[in-house]
Amino acid sequence: MTVPETYGLGPIEVTAITGSRVEMVAPLTGSGYSVSGCSGGGGVSSAGGGGVGLSCGKGTAATINDAMSLEVVEILDTAAVLRIKPAG
Repeated sequence: MTVPETYGLGPIEVTAITGSRVEMVAPLTGSGYSVSGCSGGGGVSSAGGGGVGLSCGKGTAATINDAMSLEVVEILDTAAVLRIKPAG
């Protein structure tokens, strides 16, 4: 799923869905990365680039790069409903 460039992430790809968590990865397009509300981590280079992984539970609203809010609204057997909007 593609997100606006201002969020500092490239397209977000869901890699796994479990009963209680959604696992995602995304390339980084900016020179830094921060997340609160979900577990995650990744690496960045001084010129940007790199990637990040996120693991978010249902009902969790994570703030990414102080710019984007990502909430796992519902987790189904093979799909998840995510709400992505500007942070704040």
